[in-house]
Amino acid sequence: MLIDYKKVSIYQTNEKPVLCNVDFHVDEGEFIYIIGRVGSGKSTLLKSIYLELDVEDAECAIVNGHDIKNLKRKHIPALRRELGIIFQDFQLLSDRTVYKNLYFVLRATGWKKKDDIDKRITEVLADVGMLEKAGKYPHELSGGEQQRVAIARAILNNPKIIIADEPTGNLDPETADNIIQLLRQISQTGTAVVMSTHNMVLVNKYPGIVYCCKNGSLKEVTQDYNEIIIDDEEAEQAQQ
Repeated sequence: MLIDYKKVSIYQTNEKPVLCNVDFHVDEGEFIYIIGRVGSGKSTLLKSIYLELDVEDAECAIVNGHDIKNLKRKHIPALRRELGIIFQDFQLLSDRTVYKNLYFVLRATGWKKKDDIDKRITEVLADVGMLEKAGKYPHELSGGEQQRVAIARAILNNPKIIIADEPTGNLDPETADNIIQLLRQISQTGTAVVMSTHNMVLVNKYPGIVYCCKNGSLKEVTQDYNEIIIDDEEAEQAQQ
């Protein structure tokens, strides 16, 4: 099991947990959606996996073999290098070309030989259909192209887990569809994808395991998530 959370509580501050008693499990090759309203804890859950937020209360909190509850701070960068992280706003380095963005990551994660680096960059850019854009700067790319580069960056070191926080949030529907297809292809190679989203059209079109953040808790709702969405919409209408 790649991620094993049992009775985990996650805090933004020391006052009150955003999510309590979380049971969350991820195996190789799984495609997992995290849904829920804005502020419900989706990003909080993802940030706990790559330890931007600490896990303090937990019966068990394992990520890729690491006990993150007791992981020393000096070991956090090593854990993050084992993960692929994709953000809604891409977070590419604006002063560097696509090639240099990827080169920077590989050098920072211990790659030394330029031939090996060039080969790996060529491989991942080909995988995401961006090989011909290697010399372009981020501002010269569309949003969808930038997200493809962000995905290429995430898979550089062959991670077992990809964390994607609203990766289609800034994209038009057709581009969002293409990005999800790409992520699903990656999951079929054995890499687990954990993705937060508001886009229920994509969840319906590309089924996976679905968890919902609601009222401070996380629950698997794969079989009945549509009922939860309908209930939320009815509650909002009743308040108007």
